[in-house]
Amino acid sequence: MDCRSTTISYAETGFFSKLVVDYLNENGLLKPFCNEFPSEAALKNAIERRKAVTVNRALLVQALTEQYAATATSEKVQEQIRLLQKETTFTIVTAHQPNIFTGPLYFIYKILHAIKLAAYCKQLFPQYDFVPVYYMGSEDADLAELGEVVVNGEKLIWSTGQTGAVGRMKVDHLLLELLGRIEAQVGVLPYGPDIVAQLKAFYKEGASIQEATLQLVNELFADYGLVVVIPDSPLLKSVAKDLFKDELLNGRSSGLVAETAQQLVDAGYKVQAHSREINLFYLTDEGRYRIEREGDHWKAMDSRYLFTRETLLREVDEHPERFSPNVILRPLFQEMILPNVLFIGGGGELAYWLQLKKIFDHYTVPYPLLVLRNSFLFINKKQKELVEKLGFPVPQLFHTSFDLKKQWIEVHTTNNLDVDKTSDALAKNYDSLKKQAALIDSTLVQHISALETVAQKKITELGKKMLRAEKRNHQDAMNQVEKLKNQLFPGGSLQERVENFIPLYARYGKPLMDALYKHSLGLEQQFVILEEG
Repeated sequence: MDCRSTTISYAETGFFSKLVVDYLNENGLLKPFCNEFPSEAALKNAIERRKAVTVNRALLVQALTEQYAATATSEKVQEQIRLLQKETTFTIVTAHQPNIFTGPLYFIYKILHAIKLAAYCKQLFPQYDFVPVYYMGSEDADLAELGEVVVNGEKLIWSTGQTGAVGRMKVDHLLLELLGRIEAQVGVLPYGPDIVAQLKAFYKEGASIQEATLQLVNELFADYGLVVVIPDSPLLKSVAKDLFKDELLNGRSSGLVAETAQQLVDAGYKVQAHSREINLFYLTDEGRYRIEREGDHWKAMDSRYLFTRETLLREVDEHPERFSPNVILRPLFQEMILPNVLFIGGGGELAYWLQLKKIFDHYTVPYPLLVLRNSFLFINKKQKELVEKLGFPVPQLFHTSFDLKKQWIEVHTTNNLDVDKTSDALAKNYDSLKKQAALIDSTLVQHISALETVAQKKITELGKKMLRAEKRNHQDAMNQVEKLKNQLFPGGSLQERVENFIPLYARYGKPLMDALYKHSLGLEQQFVILEEG
Protein backbone atom coordinates (compact mmCIF):
# COMPACT_ATOMS: atom_id res chain seq x y z
CA MET A 1 0.00 0.00 0.00
CA ASP A 2 1.64 3.19 -1.20
CA CYS A 3 1.36 6.08 1.25
CA ARG A 4 3.11 9.36 1.94
CA SER A 5 3.27 10.85 5.41
CA THR A 6 3.83 14.34 6.74
CA THR A 7 3.71 15.54 10.32
CA ILE A 8 2.56 18.58 12.24
CA SER A 9 2.79 19.38 15.93
CA TYR A 10 -0.03 18.33 18.22
CA ALA A 11 -0.47 21.97 19.21
CA GLU A 12 -1.14 22.94 15.57
CA THR A 13 -4.09 20.56 15.33
CA GLY A 14 -6.07 22.41 17.99
CA PHE A 15 -7.45 19.11 19.33
CA PHE A 16 -5.17 18.54 22.33
CA SER A 17 -5.29 19.97 25.84
CA LYS A 18 -2.87 22.45 27.38
CA LEU A 19 -1.57 19.72 29.67
CA VAL A 20 -0.73 17.43 26.75
CA VAL A 21 0.95 20.20 24.76
CA ASP A 22 2.93 21.29 27.82
CA TYR A 23 4.00 17.69 28.46
CA LEU A 24 5.22 17.33 24.89
CA ASN A 25 7.08 20.62 25.24
CA GLU A 26 8.64 19.33 28.49
CA ASN A 27 7.23 22.16 30.58
CA GLY A 28 9.04 22.22 33.90
CA LEU A 29 5.77 22.63 35.79
CA LEU A 30 4.98 18.99 34.98
CA LYS A 31 8.37 17.57 35.95
CA PRO A 32 7.35 16.81 39.58
CA PHE A 33 4.52 14.59 38.31
CA CYS A 34 6.69 12.22 36.27
CA ASN A 35 10.22 10.89 36.57
CA GLU A 36 11.43 12.16 33.23
CA PHE A 37 10.17 13.22 29.82
CA PRO A 38 10.68 10.61 27.06
CA SER A 39 14.16 10.39 25.57
CA GLU A 40 16.86 7.81 24.94
CA ALA A 41 18.56 8.72 28.21
CA ALA A 42 15.23 8.53 30.07
CA LEU A 43 14.63 5.05 28.65
CA LYS A 44 17.98 3.90 29.97
CA ASN A 45 17.12 5.25 33.41
CA ALA A 46 13.68 3.61 33.31
CA ILE A 47 15.31 0.26 32.59
CA GLU A 48 17.62 0.67 35.59
CA ARG A 49 14.68 1.56 37.86
CA ARG A 50 12.77 -1.46 36.61
CA LYS A 51 15.74 -3.81 37.12
CA ALA A 52 15.90 -2.78 40.75
CA VAL A 53 12.35 -4.02 41.47
CA THR A 54 11.46 -7.54 40.40
CA VAL A 55 8.11 -8.90 39.29
CA ASN A 56 6.89 -12.47 39.55
CA ARG A 57 7.87 -13.50 36.04
CA ALA A 58 7.07 -17.18 36.51
CA LEU A 59 3.53 -16.35 37.57
CA LEU A 60 3.13 -13.89 34.67
CA VAL A 61 4.25 -16.48 32.12
CA GLN A 62 1.98 -19.10 33.70
CA ALA A 63 -1.01 -16.73 33.48
CA LEU A 64 -0.25 -15.88 29.85
CA THR A 65 0.24 -19.53 28.93
CA GLU A 66 -3.17 -20.36 30.39
CA GLN A 67 -4.74 -17.32 28.72
CA TYR A 68 -3.43 -18.32 25.28
CA ALA A 69 -4.22 -22.04 25.66
CA ALA A 70 -7.26 -21.84 23.39
CA THR A 71 -5.77 -19.30 20.97
CA ALA A 72 -3.83 -20.24 17.87
CA THR A 73 -1.10 -17.64 17.97
CA SER A 74 2.21 -17.14 16.18
CA GLU A 75 5.55 -18.62 17.09
CA LYS A 76 6.75 -15.06 17.62
CA VAL A 77 4.13 -14.44 20.33
CA GLN A 78 5.03 -17.73 22.00
CA GLU A 79 8.69 -16.71 21.96
CA GLN A 80 7.82 -13.31 23.43
CA ILE A 81 6.00 -15.00 26.30
CA ARG A 82 9.00 -17.23 26.94
CA LEU A 83 11.29 -14.18 26.88
CA LEU A 84 9.31 -12.67 29.77
CA GLN A 85 10.88 -15.25 32.07
CA LYS A 86 14.27 -13.56 31.60
CA GLU A 87 15.35 -10.73 33.90
CA THR A 88 16.65 -8.90 30.84
CA THR A 89 13.23 -8.66 29.19
CA PHE A 90 10.97 -5.65 29.65
CA THR A 91 7.58 -4.61 28.33
CA ILE A 92 6.28 -1.64 26.36
CA VAL A 93 2.61 -1.32 27.28
CA THR A 94 -0.51 0.30 25.95
CA ALA A 95 -3.93 -0.27 27.47
CA HIS A 96 -7.53 -0.02 26.36
CA GLN A 97 -10.93 -1.43 27.15
CA PRO A 98 -12.42 -4.16 24.94
CA ASN A 99 -14.70 -1.93 22.86
CA ILE A 100 -16.90 -4.01 20.58
CA PHE A 101 -15.05 -4.64 17.30
CA THR A 102 -12.15 -2.53 18.76
CA GLY A 103 -14.07 0.78 18.83
CA PRO A 104 -12.33 3.92 17.48
CA LEU A 105 -9.35 3.82 15.11
CA TYR A 106 -6.88 4.92 17.76
CA PHE A 107 -7.22 1.47 19.35
CA ILE A 108 -5.20 0.20 16.40
CA TYR A 109 -2.80 3.16 16.38
CA LYS A 110 -1.77 2.84 20.02
CA ILE A 111 -1.05 -0.90 19.68
CA LEU A 112 1.11 -0.29 16.60
CA HIS A 113 2.93 2.43 18.56
CA ALA A 114 3.78 -0.08 21.29
CA ILE A 115 5.11 -2.51 18.67
CA LYS A 116 7.16 0.26 17.04
CA LEU A 117 8.66 1.41 20.33
CA ALA A 118 9.53 -2.13 21.37
CA ALA A 119 11.56 -2.49 18.16
CA TYR A 120 13.13 0.95 18.71
CA CYS A 121 14.16 0.06 22.26
CA LYS A 122 15.75 -3.18 21.03
CA GLN A 123 17.84 -1.14 18.57
CA LEU A 124 18.95 1.22 21.34
CA PHE A 125 19.64 -1.51 23.91
CA PRO A 126 20.41 -4.78 22.08
CA GLN A 127 21.46 -6.44 25.35
CA TYR A 128 17.80 -6.42 26.44
CA ASP A 129 14.55 -7.68 24.94
CA PHE A 130 11.34 -5.64 24.77
CA VAL A 131 7.88 -7.16 24.42
CA PRO A 132 4.97 -5.01 23.16
CA VAL A 133 1.90 -5.55 25.31
CA TYR A 134 -1.76 -4.69 24.93
CA TYR A 135 -3.22 -4.61 28.45
CA MET A 136 -6.96 -5.19 28.17
CA GLY A 137 -9.12 -3.13 30.53
CA SER A 138 -11.80 -5.80 30.41
CA GLU A 139 -13.22 -5.02 33.86
CA ASP A 140 -14.64 -1.67 32.76
CA ALA A 141 -18.42 -1.65 33.20
CA ASP A 142 -19.22 1.38 31.03
CA LEU A 143 -21.27 -0.36 28.34
CA ALA A 144 -22.58 3.00 27.09
CA GLU A 145 -19.03 3.78 25.92
CA LEU A 146 -17.72 0.35 25.02
CA GLY A 147 -20.89 -0.98 23.43
CA GLU A 148 -20.97 1.29 20.42
CA VAL A 149 -18.98 1.51 17.20
CA VAL A 150 -19.07 3.91 14.25
CA VAL A 151 -18.74 2.33 10.80
CA ASN A 152 -18.74 4.64 7.78
CA GLY A 153 -20.41 7.34 9.82
CA GLU A 154 -23.18 5.08 11.18
CA LYS A 155 -23.25 4.59 14.94
CA LEU A 156 -24.08 1.01 15.90
CA ILE A 157 -25.17 0.47 19.51
CA TRP A 158 -25.20 -2.87 21.31
CA SER A 159 -28.43 -2.69 23.32
CA THR A 160 -27.84 -5.79 25.42
CA GLY A 161 -29.44 -6.18 28.82
CA GLN A 162 -26.26 -7.62 30.35
CA THR A 163 -24.59 -5.83 33.26
CA GLY A 164 -21.22 -5.80 34.97
CA ALA A 165 -17.76 -5.90 33.46
CA VAL A 166 -18.01 -5.58 29.68
CA GLY A 167 -15.17 -8.06 29.17
CA ARG A 168 -17.19 -10.79 30.88
CA MET A 169 -20.34 -10.10 28.85
CA LYS A 170 -21.33 -12.67 26.27
CA VAL A 171 -21.80 -12.22 22.55
CA ASP A 172 -25.56 -12.40 21.98
CA HIS A 173 -27.93 -12.22 19.02
CA LEU A 174 -28.08 -8.42 19.33
CA LEU A 175 -24.34 -8.11 18.84
CA LEU A 176 -24.49 -10.54 15.93
CA GLU A 177 -27.17 -8.35 14.36
CA LEU A 178 -24.70 -5.43 14.48
CA LEU A 179 -22.12 -7.66 12.84
CA GLY A 180 -24.63 -8.38 10.10
CA ARG A 181 -25.07 -4.64 9.52
CA ILE A 182 -21.31 -4.22 9.30
CA GLU A 183 -21.15 -7.05 6.77
CA ALA A 184 -23.77 -5.30 4.65
CA GLN A 185 -21.59 -2.18 4.56
CA VAL A 186 -18.17 -3.68 3.89
CA GLY A 187 -18.84 -7.10 2.39
CA VAL A 188 -18.51 -5.83 -1.19
CA LEU A 189 -15.05 -4.33 -0.63
CA PRO A 190 -11.91 -6.27 -1.69
CA TYR A 191 -11.05 -7.55 1.79
CA GLY A 192 -14.53 -7.20 3.25
CA PRO A 193 -15.34 -10.93 3.23
CA ASP A 194 -12.00 -11.67 4.94
CA ILE A 195 -12.44 -9.29 7.87
CA VAL A 196 -16.10 -10.22 8.29
CA ALA A 197 -15.19 -13.93 8.36
CA GLN A 198 -12.62 -13.21 11.08
CA LEU A 199 -15.12 -11.24 13.13
CA LYS A 200 -17.67 -14.03 12.85
CA ALA A 201 -15.06 -16.59 13.91
CA PHE A 202 -14.22 -14.66 17.06
CA TYR A 203 -17.53 -13.05 18.01
CA LYS A 204 -19.52 -16.26 18.33
CA GLU A 205 -22.69 -16.36 20.40
CA GLY A 206 -21.78 -17.25 23.97
CA ALA A 207 -18.13 -16.15 23.72
CA SER A 208 -17.04 -13.46 26.18
CA ILE A 209 -16.15 -10.02 24.86
CA GLN A 210 -12.64 -10.23 26.34
CA GLU A 211 -12.04 -13.58 24.65
CA ALA A 212 -13.35 -12.30 21.30
CA THR A 213 -11.18 -9.20 21.62
CA LEU A 214 -8.13 -11.34 22.42
CA GLN A 215 -8.75 -13.44 19.32
CA LEU A 216 -9.24 -10.42 17.05
CA VAL A 217 -6.21 -8.52 18.34
CA ASN A 218 -4.14 -11.68 18.08
CA GLU A 219 -5.27 -12.14 14.47
CA LEU A 220 -4.27 -8.58 13.60
CA PHE A 221 -0.98 -8.34 15.47
CA ALA A 222 0.41 -11.80 16.25
CA ASP A 223 2.89 -11.54 13.39
CA TYR A 224 4.34 -8.45 15.07
CA GLY A 225 4.80 -10.36 18.34
CA LEU A 226 2.20 -8.45 20.35
CA VAL A 227 1.26 -10.07 23.65
CA VAL A 228 -2.22 -9.46 25.05
CA VAL A 229 -2.66 -9.40 28.83
CA ILE A 230 -6.11 -9.92 30.34
CA PRO A 231 -5.69 -8.94 34.00
CA ASP A 232 -9.06 -10.42 35.04
CA SER A 233 -7.21 -13.45 36.34
CA PRO A 234 -6.94 -15.11 39.79
CA LEU A 235 -3.22 -15.67 39.21
CA LEU A 236 -2.44 -12.07 38.28
CA LYS A 237 -4.71 -10.60 40.93
CA SER A 238 -2.93 -12.68 43.60
CA VAL A 239 0.09 -10.40 43.14
CA ALA A 240 -1.94 -7.48 44.49
CA LYS A 241 -3.44 -9.03 47.64
CA ASP A 242 -1.47 -6.77 49.98
CA LEU A 243 -2.35 -3.71 47.89
CA PHE A 244 -6.05 -4.60 47.99
CA LYS A 245 -5.99 -5.13 51.75
CA ASP A 246 -4.21 -1.86 52.40
CA GLU A 247 -6.66 0.01 50.18
CA LEU A 248 -9.69 -1.58 51.84
CA LEU A 249 -8.47 -1.01 55.38
CA ASN A 250 -6.62 2.29 55.06
CA GLY A 251 -7.76 3.94 51.81
CA ARG A 252 -4.24 5.17 51.27
CA SER A 253 -4.49 6.14 47.61
CA SER A 254 -7.19 8.75 48.12
CA GLY A 255 -5.06 11.21 50.08
CA LEU A 256 -2.05 10.79 47.81
CA VAL A 257 -4.09 11.49 44.68
CA ALA A 258 -5.93 14.42 46.27
CA GLU A 259 -2.61 16.04 47.16
CA THR A 260 -1.29 15.65 43.63
CA ALA A 261 -4.57 16.84 42.10
CA GLN A 262 -4.37 20.07 44.07
CA GLN A 263 -0.80 20.61 42.95
CA LEU A 264 -1.88 20.19 39.31
CA VAL A 265 -4.73 22.65 39.80
CA ASP A 266 -2.32 25.13 41.41
CA ALA A 267 -0.09 24.75 38.35
CA GLY A 268 -3.02 25.68 36.11
CA TYR A 269 -4.20 22.27 34.88
CA LYS A 270 -7.52 20.44 35.00
CA VAL A 271 -7.80 17.24 37.01
CA GLN A 272 -8.66 14.21 34.87
CA ALA A 273 -9.59 11.56 37.46
CA HIS A 274 -11.18 11.88 40.89
CA SER A 275 -10.29 9.55 43.72
CA ARG A 276 -12.70 7.78 46.05
CA GLU A 277 -12.09 6.79 49.66
CA ILE A 278 -11.71 3.19 48.41
CA ASN A 279 -10.57 2.80 44.81
CA LEU A 280 -11.67 -0.79 44.35
CA PHE A 281 -14.77 -2.49 43.00
CA TYR A 282 -16.18 -5.87 43.96
CA LEU A 283 -16.44 -7.89 40.76
CA THR A 284 -18.75 -10.83 40.09
CA ASP A 285 -20.48 -12.15 36.99
CA GLU A 286 -23.55 -10.24 38.18
CA GLY A 287 -21.90 -6.83 38.28
CA ARG A 288 -19.04 -4.56 39.29
CA TYR A 289 -19.91 -2.82 42.54
CA ARG A 290 -18.25 0.13 44.23
CA ILE A 291 -16.95 -0.75 47.70
CA GLU A 292 -17.66 1.63 50.58
CA ARG A 293 -16.87 1.37 54.24
CA GLU A 294 -19.73 1.79 56.70
CA GLY A 295 -18.33 1.72 60.23
CA ASP A 296 -17.02 -1.76 60.89
CA HIS A 297 -18.42 -3.17 57.67
CA TRP A 298 -17.59 -2.94 53.98
CA LYS A 299 -20.45 -2.97 51.50
CA ALA A 300 -20.49 -3.62 47.76
CA MET A 301 -22.96 -0.88 46.89
CA ASP A 302 -26.25 -1.78 45.18
CA SER A 303 -25.67 -5.45 45.91
CA ARG A 304 -26.25 -8.07 48.61
CA TYR A 305 -22.54 -8.30 49.51
CA LEU A 306 -21.58 -7.12 53.00
CA PHE A 307 -18.28 -7.91 54.76
CA THR A 308 -16.75 -7.66 58.20
CA ARG A 309 -13.01 -7.04 58.46
CA GLU A 310 -12.41 -10.76 58.92
CA THR A 311 -14.60 -11.92 56.04
CA LEU A 312 -13.27 -9.17 53.77
CA LEU A 313 -9.63 -10.10 54.28
CA ARG A 314 -10.46 -13.78 53.82
CA GLU A 315 -12.24 -12.90 50.57
CA VAL A 316 -9.11 -11.12 49.31
CA ASP A 317 -6.94 -14.12 50.18
CA GLU A 318 -9.27 -16.70 48.64
CA HIS A 319 -10.67 -14.71 45.71
CA PRO A 320 -8.41 -11.79 44.75
CA GLU A 321 -9.98 -11.87 41.27
CA ARG A 322 -13.15 -10.46 42.81
CA PHE A 323 -11.44 -7.15 43.54
CA SER A 324 -11.14 -4.78 40.62
CA PRO A 325 -9.00 -1.60 40.67
CA ASN A 326 -10.59 1.57 39.35
CA VAL A 327 -8.81 4.19 37.25
CA ILE A 328 -6.70 5.30 40.24
CA LEU A 329 -5.23 1.88 41.11
CA ARG A 330 -5.38 0.14 37.73
CA PRO A 331 -2.05 1.63 36.51
CA LEU A 332 -0.33 0.59 39.73
CA PHE A 333 -1.63 -2.97 39.42
CA GLN A 334 -0.53 -3.07 35.79
CA GLU A 335 3.01 -2.11 36.72
CA MET A 336 3.06 -4.61 39.59
CA ILE A 337 2.48 -7.58 37.28
CA LEU A 338 4.58 -6.47 34.29
CA PRO A 339 8.31 -5.64 33.98
CA ASN A 340 7.35 -2.43 32.26
CA VAL A 341 9.48 0.59 31.35
CA LEU A 342 7.20 2.66 29.13
CA PHE A 343 3.46 3.29 28.91
CA ILE A 344 1.71 4.63 25.80
CA GLY A 345 -1.58 6.43 26.33
CA GLY A 346 -3.90 9.04 24.90
CA GLY A 347 -4.20 12.58 26.20
CA GLY A 348 -6.74 11.65 28.86
CA GLU A 349 -4.65 8.71 30.02
CA LEU A 350 -1.52 10.82 30.35
CA ALA A 351 -3.51 13.37 32.35
CA TYR A 352 -4.60 10.87 35.00
CA TRP A 353 -1.25 9.03 35.06
CA LEU A 354 0.34 12.34 36.04
CA GLN A 355 -1.83 12.30 39.16
CA LEU A 356 -0.51 8.92 40.32
CA LYS A 357 3.25 9.12 40.87
CA LYS A 358 2.95 9.49 44.65
CA ILE A 359 1.00 6.22 44.82
CA PHE A 360 3.78 4.47 42.90
CA ASP A 361 6.39 5.99 45.20
CA HIS A 362 4.47 4.92 48.31
CA TYR A 363 4.28 1.30 47.17
CA THR A 364 7.83 1.37 45.72
CA VAL A 365 6.64 0.36 42.26
CA PRO A 366 8.70 1.85 39.39
CA TYR A 367 6.82 4.62 37.58
CA PRO A 368 7.20 4.16 33.81
CA LEU A 369 8.00 6.71 31.14
CA LEU A 370 4.83 8.15 29.63
CA VAL A 371 4.50 8.58 25.86
CA LEU A 372 1.55 10.12 24.05
CA ARG A 373 0.13 7.59 21.60
CA ASN A 374 0.55 8.15 17.87
CA SER A 375 -2.23 9.93 16.00
CA PHE A 376 -3.06 9.66 12.30
CA LEU A 377 -5.27 11.46 9.83
CA PHE A 378 -5.80 9.09 6.90
CA ILE A 379 -6.59 10.70 3.54
CA ASN A 380 -7.58 8.36 0.70
CA LYS A 381 -7.01 9.00 -3.01
CA LYS A 382 -10.39 10.61 -3.68
CA GLN A 383 -10.07 12.86 -0.65
CA LYS A 384 -6.53 13.77 -1.66
CA GLU A 385 -7.73 14.76 -5.13
CA LEU A 386 -10.40 16.98 -3.57
CA VAL A 387 -7.83 18.57 -1.24
CA GLU A 388 -5.63 19.37 -4.24
CA LYS A 389 -8.60 20.67 -6.25
CA LEU A 390 -9.56 23.02 -3.43
CA GLY A 391 -5.94 24.10 -3.11
CA PHE A 392 -5.51 23.63 0.63
CA PRO A 393 -2.14 22.75 2.16
CA VAL A 394 -2.84 19.59 4.17
CA PRO A 395 -2.15 21.12 7.63
CA GLN A 396 -4.77 23.76 6.83
CA LEU A 397 -7.44 21.04 6.91
CA PHE A 398 -7.40 21.20 10.71
CA HIS A 399 -9.00 24.67 10.53
CA THR A 400 -12.77 24.96 11.03
CA SER A 401 -15.17 24.66 8.10
CA PHE A 402 -15.99 28.36 8.45
CA ASP A 403 -12.34 29.36 8.28
CA LEU A 404 -11.61 27.04 5.35
CA LYS A 405 -14.50 28.47 3.36
CA LYS A 406 -13.42 31.99 4.16
CA GLN A 407 -9.83 31.21 3.18
CA TRP A 408 -10.97 29.63 -0.10
CA ILE A 409 -13.09 32.70 -0.96
CA GLU A 410 -10.23 35.07 -0.15
CA VAL A 411 -8.00 33.22 -2.64
CA HIS A 412 -10.53 32.72 -5.44
CA THR A 413 -12.87 35.74 -5.38
CA THR A 414 -12.49 38.50 -7.97
CA ASN A 415 -14.38 40.93 -5.73
CA ASN A 416 -13.08 43.09 -2.93
CA LEU A 417 -14.61 41.80 0.32
CA ASP A 418 -12.27 43.66 2.65
CA VAL A 419 -14.11 46.25 4.74
CA ASP A 420 -11.14 47.00 6.99
CA LYS A 421 -10.05 50.04 4.94
CA THR A 422 -13.55 51.46 5.08
CA SER A 423 -13.66 50.82 8.82
CA ASP A 424 -10.31 52.57 9.32
CA ALA A 425 -11.44 55.56 7.22
CA LEU A 426 -14.65 55.76 9.23
CA ALA A 427 -12.69 55.76 12.49
CA LYS A 428 -10.59 58.69 11.24
CA ASN A 429 -13.72 60.63 10.31
CA TYR A 430 -15.23 60.07 13.73
CA ASP A 431 -11.96 61.12 15.40
CA SER A 432 -12.13 64.37 13.43
CA LEU A 433 -15.75 64.87 14.51
CA LYS A 434 -14.84 64.27 18.16
CA LYS A 435 -12.11 66.94 18.03
CA GLN A 436 -14.46 69.36 16.32
CA ALA A 437 -17.29 68.74 18.83
CA ALA A 438 -14.99 68.88 21.87
CA LEU A 439 -14.22 72.53 21.14
CA ILE A 440 -17.94 73.30 21.32
CA ASP A 441 -19.26 70.93 24.04
CA SER A 442 -17.20 68.10 25.56
CA THR A 443 -20.34 66.11 26.39
CA LEU A 444 -20.90 65.57 22.66
CA VAL A 445 -17.80 63.36 22.42
CA GLN A 446 -19.50 60.47 24.23
CA HIS A 447 -22.51 60.75 21.90
CA ILE A 448 -20.24 60.64 18.83
CA SER A 449 -18.44 57.55 20.23
CA ALA A 450 -21.78 55.78 20.57
CA LEU A 451 -22.64 56.66 16.94
CA GLU A 452 -19.25 55.31 15.86
CA THR A 453 -19.82 52.00 17.65
CA VAL A 454 -23.15 51.53 15.86
CA ALA A 455 -21.66 52.47 12.48
CA GLN A 456 -18.66 50.14 12.87
CA LYS A 457 -20.97 47.29 13.88
CA LYS A 458 -23.05 47.81 10.74
CA ILE A 459 -19.93 47.79 8.55
CA THR A 460 -18.77 44.54 10.19
CA GLU A 461 -22.20 43.02 9.58
CA LEU A 462 -22.08 44.21 5.97
CA GLY A 463 -18.69 42.51 5.55
CA LYS A 464 -20.16 39.24 6.82
CA LYS A 465 -23.13 39.56 4.45
CA MET A 466 -20.77 40.17 1.54
CA LEU A 467 -18.79 37.07 2.49
CA ARG A 468 -21.98 34.97 2.78
CA ALA A 469 -23.16 36.26 -0.60
CA GLU A 470 -19.82 35.39 -2.21
CA LYS A 471 -20.01 31.93 -0.66
CA ARG A 472 -23.39 31.48 -2.33
CA ASN A 473 -21.76 32.48 -5.61
CA HIS A 474 -19.34 29.57 -5.13
CA GLN A 475 -21.78 27.07 -3.62
CA ASP A 476 -20.22 24.02 -5.29
CA ALA A 477 -16.82 24.74 -3.76
CA MET A 478 -18.39 25.43 -0.36
CA ASN A 479 -20.23 22.10 -0.51
CA GLN A 480 -16.98 20.35 -1.35
CA VAL A 481 -15.25 21.96 1.64
CA GLU A 482 -18.08 20.82 3.91
CA LYS A 483 -18.02 17.30 2.47
CA LEU A 484 -14.25 17.03 2.95
CA LYS A 485 -14.41 18.27 6.54
CA ASN A 486 -17.22 15.86 7.42
CA GLN A 487 -15.25 12.93 6.02
CA LEU A 488 -11.92 13.77 7.66
CA PHE A 489 -13.27 15.26 10.89
CA PRO A 490 -16.62 13.51 11.52
CA GLY A 491 -18.78 15.45 13.93
CA GLY A 492 -16.05 18.05 14.24
CA SER A 493 -13.76 15.54 15.96
CA LEU A 494 -10.61 13.76 14.89
CA GLN A 495 -11.21 10.87 12.51
CA GLU A 496 -9.36 8.48 14.83
CA ARG A 497 -11.68 9.26 17.74
CA VAL A 498 -14.84 8.34 15.83
CA GLU A 499 -14.43 5.88 12.96
CA ASN A 500 -13.63 2.17 13.27
CA PHE A 501 -10.82 0.38 11.40
CA ILE A 502 -13.06 -2.21 9.68
CA PRO A 503 -13.99 -0.18 6.54
CA LEU A 504 -10.33 0.68 5.95
CA TYR A 505 -9.23 -2.91 6.46
CA ALA A 506 -12.03 -4.13 4.18
CA ARG A 507 -10.66 -1.87 1.43
CA TYR A 508 -6.89 -2.38 1.87
CA GLY A 509 -6.39 -5.57 3.89
CA LYS A 510 -3.22 -6.33 5.83
CA PRO A 511 -1.15 -3.83 3.76
CA LEU A 512 -3.06 -1.16 5.71
CA MET A 513 -1.51 -2.43 8.96
CA ASP A 514 1.91 -2.59 7.38
CA ALA A 515 1.59 0.99 6.10
CA LEU A 516 0.43 2.26 9.49
CA TYR A 517 3.32 0.45 11.17
CA LYS A 518 5.81 1.82 8.65
CA HIS A 519 4.67 5.39 9.27
CA SER A 520 4.22 5.04 13.04
CA LEU A 521 6.62 7.24 14.99
CA GLY A 522 8.63 6.29 18.05
CA LEU A 523 9.49 9.12 20.41
CA GLU A 524 9.08 11.91 17.83
CA GLN A 525 5.66 12.91 19.25
CA GLN A 526 4.16 14.47 16.10
CA PHE A 527 0.72 14.13 14.53
CA VAL A 528 0.96 12.04 11.34
CA ILE A 529 -1.00 12.84 8.17
CA LEU A 530 -1.07 9.76 5.96
CA GLU A 531 -2.02 10.24 2.30
CA GLU A 532 -2.77 7.28 0.05
CA GLY A 533 -0.83 7.05 -3.19
